[in-house]
Amino acid sequence: MPLSDSTNRRMLAVRFGRLGDVVLTTGPLRLFAQELGMRPDVLVRPAWAGIFAGNPHIGRVVPFEPAGLSPAKLAARFRELAAEYAGCGLLDLHGIPRTRLLATLWRGPVARYPKFSLERRIFLASAGRLFGESLCRFNVPQRYALALYGKENVPDRTRLLPEIYLGEAEKAWATDTLRVAFGATRPVALHPFAAHALKTRPAPFWRELAGLLEAQGIPSLVIGMGEPLFPGAPGDFADRTSLRETCALLAGCRALVSGDSGPMHLGTAVGTPVLALFGPTTREWGFFPSGPRDRVLETAQSCRPCSLHGKFRCPRHGSCLEDIRPEAVLETLLAMTAGYADEQ
Repeated sequence: MPLSDSTNRRMLAVRFGRLGDVVLTTGPLRLFAQELGMRPDVLVRPAWAGIFAGNPHIGRVVPFEPAGLSPAKLAARFRELAAEYAGCGLLDLHGIPRTRLLATLWRGPVARYPKFSLERRIFLASAGRLFGESLCRFNVPQRYALALYGKENVPDRTRLLPEIYLGEAEKAWATDTLRVAFGATRPVALHPFAAHALKTRPAPFWRELAGLLEAQGIPSLVIGMGEPLFPGAPGDFADRTSLRETCALLAGCRALVSGDSGPMHLGTAVGTPVLALFGPTTREWGFFPSGPRDRVLETAQSCRPCSLHGKFRCPRHGSCLEDIRPEAVLETLLAMTAGYADEQ
């Protein structure tokens, strides 16, 4: 039975993490709401609940932290959810053992997105010779959409862009904060952090890039969770802002420069042009930013991708990212933001 035929026109979508994966659900869930005529509820880790705040296409946000729960306690909580949503549809946008357990206990129709796990692993093991074309056909938001639409009807990726809705108070706070730090000049946001070290450049690269921007009269704003690039500087917000505050600040920036990371998708979700630096991971994994002004810098090295998530210990010492020089980043930034900085 399709999810649209669920008994009481309710749906629970589940995606526990990571940040970027959860942000990318917002586009497909928006389209589902518009075309199915129901606002899905979402089951998500408490840390990511703010992604859906103020979203008119989402019903209820159900914060749930599965980490640390025994199998018995996890099953008990899932039975409670299954009883609460009896007759409703379950949309599994994660496809891990925990969400599969929830699906086995569910009392209604279930749809699950295809992760292309086998294809990704064969592509990696074959050094990019197999399944590359099929993996590039659908990015991650489209793979989420496949759960309901199927391969022949999957929407164009431009209809599935992530979106975060900011309130007027959040926008006003960001405007005041940016004015205090930078005056009337819109900064470029830098996100120098990543879950895996090889997916970003070390701090000296980002400081050099900030210096090049400053020489052009463009200030830098630092976001993310990690050691500050410029300790004590008014524009270094590393470890200083919440998820929603980070989004609000990004919305006021002329661009974001980031590695392959969750905050990269936050930039797209608030409409800020993203320049993404990709090294160990590639387009085939489905995470390239897809906003109309987003751009990607990468190098043509035969060893890419070297792992599924960028965890591999590189024998070339991360040369795929090291070969992307700050001057090239600056040149691309200036080209992609020409005429944009003062539009908003």
